[in-house]
Amino acid sequence: MSAGGLSGLLLVDKPAGLTSHDVVARVRRLAGTRRVGHAGTLDPMATGLLVVGVEKATRLLGHLAGHDKDYTATVVIGASTSTDDADGTEIARADAAEISAISGEAIRAAAAALVGDIMQVPPSVSAIKVDGVRSYARARRGEQVDLPARPVLVSSFDVLAVRRAGDVVEVDVMASVSSGTYIRGLARDLGAALGVGGHLSALRRTRIGGYSLADARTLESLETLTQSGNFGSALLPLAEAVAAAFPRRDVDAQTALRVGHGAKLPSAGLGPGPVGIFGPDGAVLALMEERGELAAALCVFVGE
Repeated sequence: MSAGGLSGLLLVDKPAGLTSHDVVARVRRLAGTRRVGHAGTLDPMATGLLVVGVEKATRLLGHLAGHDKDYTATVVIGASTSTDDADGTEIARADAAEISAISGEAIRAAAAALVGDIMQVPPSVSAIKVDGVRSYARARRGEQVDLPARPVLVSSFDVLAVRRAGDVVEVDVMASVSSGTYIRGLARDLGAALGVGGHLSALRRTRIGGYSLADARTLESLETLTQSGNFGSALLPLAEAVAAAFPRRDVDAQTALRVGHGAKLPSAGLGPGPVGIFGPDGAVLALMEERGELAAALCVFVGE
């Protein structure tokens, strides 16, 4: 078990330079348990909100994958890279005169054209599997990777600031997107729409579903809490974690017993996604999914 037998979600403000797995490894040491995982991978260059599950809360992680997300980012207009971000090798740079001719109005118009239901080609270094092999592994071997475009929803893609930086233009943006949307892809496509190429130079995730970066802890603060024996105070209890992310359904004591034994319930019209089921004492019992007239358990938290 984790320190003190605790479990819950940990909202971490991931620093640049660490992989998401590095953060999980750090939390395993702090929590004193191997049962730790994360939802929504962040690349090493990216910072911001990483949702980490400890003990029972690891069962939530797979069900958070479909939640929408918010980001702030900086896009470099005028240069393209092999990975569509600053970690890649520069593969093309536009003429300085072309770049200087691009106005802020043109950048905002190009960004606005990427809002809505769009088809996006994932970056070649994404984790999507091609014939059982991660795309990034094929790309790093020098293979040509052509991933098909797939539908994503960009709810907003707002330009916050435009700066001339040498022979390129830096654009600060804020985006709200569906799961599966690559901000690197938006940076690439913004540059392509302007005819000069582009890539991502900075990325910070600020929201995943109902979880906010404002509530996240740094790894340094978690170290301090652990040294003082207060690591558990950083954990979002399971009931609160579920209530923040999913529709809520409260049931009576008799129904709670049935849920604990894996029984199905009549649907309550709360939507196709996971629904949190809560007992009369406020404890979370399960995540269930409504399928037609019945709601079936996705995972049960009681009885473990």
